[in-house]
Amino acid sequence: MSYQVLARKYRPSTFAELEGQEHVLRALINALENNRLHHAYLFAGTRGVGKTTIARILAKCLNCEAGVTATPCGECATCQEITQGRCVDLIEIDAASRTGVDDMRELLDNVQYMPTCSRFKIYLIDEVHMLSKSSFNAMLKTLEEPPEHVKFLFATTDPKKLPVTVLSRCLQFNLKNLSPERIVGYLEQLLPKEEIKFESSALWQIGRAADGSMRDALSLTDQAISYSDNFLTGDSVQSMLGNIDQREVYEIIDALVAEDGERLLTKVEEIAQFAPVYTSLLDDLLAVLHRIAVAHAVPEGIDNSQGDRELVMAVANSISREDAQLFYQIGLIGKRDLPLAPDARSGFEMVLLRMLAFTMTDGQSSSGNSGGKVSGESPVAGLLARIGGKEEESRSADMPKIEKADAIVNVEKGTPVKRASVESTPTQSALAQTSSTQSSSTSGDPEVPTSNDLASMESLEVPTGGNPDATGEIVFSENWHSILSRLKLSGVTQTLAANCTLSRCENSCYYLLLNEHHATLWNKTHEGRISHALTVMFGREISVSIEVGIVETITPAELDRHQQQEIQAKAVKTIEEDTNVQELIRNFNGTIDRDSISPVNQTGDSQ
Repeated sequence: MSYQVLARKYRPSTFAELEGQEHVLRALINALENNRLHHAYLFAGTRGVGKTTIARILAKCLNCEAGVTATPCGECATCQEITQGRCVDLIEIDAASRTGVDDMRELLDNVQYMPTCSRFKIYLIDEVHMLSKSSFNAMLKTLEEPPEHVKFLFATTDPKKLPVTVLSRCLQFNLKNLSPERIVGYLEQLLPKEEIKFESSALWQIGRAADGSMRDALSLTDQAISYSDNFLTGDSVQSMLGNIDQREVYEIIDALVAEDGERLLTKVEEIAQFAPVYTSLLDDLLAVLHRIAVAHAVPEGIDNSQGDRELVMAVANSISREDAQLFYQIGLIGKRDLPLAPDARSGFEMVLLRMLAFTMTDGQSSSGNSGGKVSGESPVAGLLARIGGKEEESRSADMPKIEKADAIVNVEKGTPVKRASVESTPTQSALAQTSSTQSSSTSGDPEVPTSNDLASMESLEVPTGGNPDATGEIVFSENWHSILSRLKLSGVTQTLAANCTLSRCENSCYYLLLNEHHATLWNKTHEGRISHALTVMFGREISVSIEVGIVETITPAELDRHQQQEIQAKAVKTIEEDTNVQELIRNFNGTIDRDSISPVNQTGDSQ
């Protein structure tokens, strides 16, 4: 037997086999079981979502020899004939090729005759919106009062083109596009039956490329099986589709957040090697920015329907709400103006450079600026390396591992060391309450330090400051938090450095200890950026080596979070002790929503 394509081989023959469209199936099944049958049904939706399939299954339900039922037997002669497309009482018409009024009149002349061997004579008209206005007018009377033995089933991709006089005579069902997640789930069940091996990343690319159409997804799967020789890999499907890897979009956003123009243009240069469609690339960028904005507003509203939830949440934690909205608006306007650019690539680059220019002039952005608030969450670069798998082997080979280490600054023997205790803050009681509340934060993160922990932190000072000593060694005079605050780092590199402590300095090399819970941040590129920033600050070449292990002291990221908690606690206390607020609570039996209180400055004064 000749090969049959997947879209035909796995075409559903019953409502139970149909993927999705539950809202349509519920109405049809209830109508069949209660014998409330309409004479005309209109199925509307994009290509490949099941319009004609549902119409054929409905024809089986109506004409099955076992009786009108929602579960046709599939074994009787009528069911078999409908499945094979040779039932004389199911008249399928392609309206795209028979648009004239004469064709319609010929069809209507035969309506009066009884079905040959079935219960109903069923007219299935596909792409019904292609009929001419005269054809619609000719069928209005018959459509309104057809013989009892006639049923009309219409399918269309554009119901707006149908006259309202036709729409009013039909039961209209709007079929939904299938989500990528649902398409991937269906393919995961189908491919083992065909004995085809696959990678999840390959199916996600097919699911997104199908754009909600199951038929498109199955056709693409057929093509991918041939292209990749019965083993669907992410790279082979990406090459077949001519797509740009979705991770490239996240790397563009990461470069924008880091305000790194050189890295941004380098990334565009790399993407240009694949000759992309820049309009589609900009669409991908806007889609990711939309998901980031949703993650900012409602984090639980981000699902994994595109297989990138982890990346979206990571980017959302490294970019401010304002920047995400700004990038989206610039991209939206840039897409409108892209056809006016001298060429597509220069237009796309100008959109990105405009985003970068506005970001670099925005001093109020809470993320993506040097000296901005450090986020302790897992950001983009590490996830891209881990999800992509391209750096996995090099990571395990190159990343130094130590079982346990103390982040203690080693100074040469004989160097006088002066200890200066950090001032304890005045909000001890409020801090204690805040610390206990925050102790149940995300599992795996180090516990929030208490005031006593902070009070015990000491900064080391030596007479030579940050200059080279007589032997040419760099002697550091401050704790890592103080040094980091003066380094011009941003984006993912800033986040990585903030989750490290300074363990020692030997031979002009800074050895940083990275918290093992944030090991996914590690990347050789970030080591180079930290090294460059230290070199610029100290005025001589300094290398950096990052080790991963157990950090027993407070990292800058933890210290920043702790300080924010103190400020928040003071703001809440200020509101609760305000006499006007207390009077309002007494007079109106009110309560204070602590989550709505935010400090307006770093002293903890609230609004």
